[in-house]
Amino acid sequence: MSKRSLGTSLVVMLVLTLAWMPAFADSQARIVRLSNVEGAVVVDRNSGQGYENGFLNMPIVQGMKVATKDDGRAEIEFEDGSTLRIGPKSSLEFSALGLRDSGARFSTVIVEVGLAYVNYTDKHPGDEFTVLFQNETVHPKAAAHFRVDVQATRVVLASFNGDLQVEGPSGNIEVEKNRSAIFDLAENNKYTLAKEIEDLPLDAWDKSQTRYEQTYANKGSKNNYPYSYGVSDLNYYGNYYNVPGYGMMWQPYFTGVGWDPFMDGAWMFYPGAGYMWVSSYPWGWMPYRYGNWAFVPGYGYMWAPGGFNTWYPVVPVKNPPNRFPVPKPPASGTATVTVGRPFAGVSTTAPQRVFVRNGTAGIGIPRGTVNNLNKVSRAVQSNGMMSVRTSPPSRGFSGSSGGWGSAPSGGGHGSSSSSHSGGSSHSSSPPGRSR
Repeated sequence: MSKRSLGTSLVVMLVLTLAWMPAFADSQARIVRLSNVEGAVVVDRNSGQGYENGFLNMPIVQGMKVATKDDGRAEIEFEDGSTLRIGPKSSLEFSALGLRDSGARFSTVIVEVGLAYVNYTDKHPGDEFTVLFQNETVHPKAAAHFRVDVQATRVVLASFNGDLQVEGPSGNIEVEKNRSAIFDLAENNKYTLAKEIEDLPLDAWDKSQTRYEQTYANKGSKNNYPYSYGVSDLNYYGNYYNVPGYGMMWQPYFTGVGWDPFMDGAWMFYPGAGYMWVSSYPWGWMPYRYGNWAFVPGYGYMWAPGGFNTWYPVVPVKNPPNRFPVPKPPASGTATVTVGRPFAGVSTTAPQRVFVRNGTAGIGIPRGTVNNLNKVSRAVQSNGMMSVRTSPPSRGFSGSSGGWGSAPSGGGHGSSSSSHSGGSSHSSSPPGRSR
């Protein structure tokens, strides 16, 4: 090859590499996770296509909007484990998601209409989390859990935990824990302070989801992750094993040697970033953004945590078996390309029981509703399928209004399983599997 041809090839390779690298891999940009989707949820990716169906594990970047229809609910999870949940007929805009030169994160969210719950963890000193509504700006002083209800003529801001500083047309006010502020939109946001919080039907849903995340945040987990988003789902839907020759690996329940981690999901296009893989598995965030998947002979695919300084559009695959189709994004176009079961149907109605099948890797099991999935997984490996009774996302927590998802269609003839306590745990080696 001539020097000129070699130089041309290198330039072409460099251009392709730069075109493929996510624009938000830049040090001043960030990505957060659409971590729960129930009912009808739509997303505007700022791509010029307007609103489209929102899918679990979609990356959310600056400039995007998330909205719900009559029966919709959604949750967005941030790197530090903070969450933002919205109820039906609600709309949010992520006007800012970025980093300061110091490394501190800043997030600005506009609640355009509807009901939003914010659970801010304040885990990283210097981070800024701002919520805007109707010319008002809310700054949590520290960790806080609060609710914003934007109606046609008024807005109600209620603090379940933590003190809030609010700046707006009517001045600066403080809303303390267990207090609420009512803003009259017809009177230039004139406010009144109330010494109590009015209960709303969706409060129980918000609390149950918070309890799930808190319960599983450290249960059986490796505790040295630099990020918190997705960790609760890893601990609930799978287990860690110290595999000789591979080190510490994670594997979802209800899989086998023939399971492919890229068999269910979609390729989604993001302006300036190209195509990214979006997994349809309920735990499918961190294992598709960091580290790598490796095929372990005799046990199937396992995820190796690590590489947290690099955010992948699709993570590398190591030691694939023969004829394994290495995941590749579409070569052109911008349309969403679905693979397998791209997005399992999720309902806001709590099912009484679900049918669990081997090879589903957790699809169809609503988060937190079946206790001791490790035990259930072993039974399903033997039976192939079983019916499992569900319970609220946090054992012993009553009053939930649902929001756990729906079972996949079809019947089963396995034995039923009652609730058991317990979660993931570290093991020295993967358990034996029946095929």
